[in-house]
Amino acid sequence: MQISFVLRWFKLIDSKAIVDINAEIADDVSIGPFSIIGSEVQIDSGTVIGPHVIIKGPTAMGKDNRIYQFTSIGEDPQDKKYADEITRLEIGDRNVIREFTTMHRGTVQDHGLTLIGSDNLFMAYTHVAHDCIIGDHVTMANGASIAGHVHMGDHAILGGFTLVHQFAQIGSYSFSAMGSAITQDIPPFVMVGGRPTRPHGINSVGMERNGISPEAVRQIRKAYKILYKNNMRLEDAIEEMEDLAGESKELSDMVSFLRNVTRGIQR
Repeated sequence: MQISFVLRWFKLIDSKAIVDINAEIADDVSIGPFSIIGSEVQIDSGTVIGPHVIIKGPTAMGKDNRIYQFTSIGEDPQDKKYADEITRLEIGDRNVIREFTTMHRGTVQDHGLTLIGSDNLFMAYTHVAHDCIIGDHVTMANGASIAGHVHMGDHAILGGFTLVHQFAQIGSYSFSAMGSAITQDIPPFVMVGGRPTRPHGINSVGMERNGISPEAVRQIRKAYKILYKNNMRLEDAIEEMEDLAGESKELSDMVSFLRNVTRGIQR
């Protein structure tokens, strides 16, 4: 009994938390009261888990994450095809996951994995569905939800209550306004909003804040006009943007994204 008490004190696990004996928890992880940590859960050092959090495995979580109360992490996917197969959720480092957020594991119909990078902010009531892949420095504002198989690039921002259709791709540094309903791919650096959701220029503020050069911003602005203002077929616009790209990494990334769209682009 005393050994158990000392172990819990050393690991900063509240006595009212329930931690499966097969969970792998780093020694300095803090777990609040009434949280439940299941089998096949791995949590690395520096992570703080608040009260009333449920984490189900197989889930692997990196370092220095902050998980707030009433979140559900690593639960079964909401997919009628799911039949208790073993699938995973992997979360990187330094993510902030706020109240009532839900994140589900993958399905075998994809790669069996939901993958979340590092330094992301998931505000209250956000939802990450099965098989999603999220990069680094992503922000999902309150109530934003992404359906299954969605891919989000680095530094993308989803405004409050944005909804993203399954299999859509959200490009790096893109931005959606509050209440957007995204049914097609959003190219990198593009802002969308309104009902119905439409493109509204480039995310120049987000680019500047993240150290992208003024010249690159000008190039992206030119590419936006080619893509959205010149009434061109997507294939023709891509070719013209490719000629413009030169040695611009940002514009080359945009062209590469457009060559691999899966649902067409939001226009």
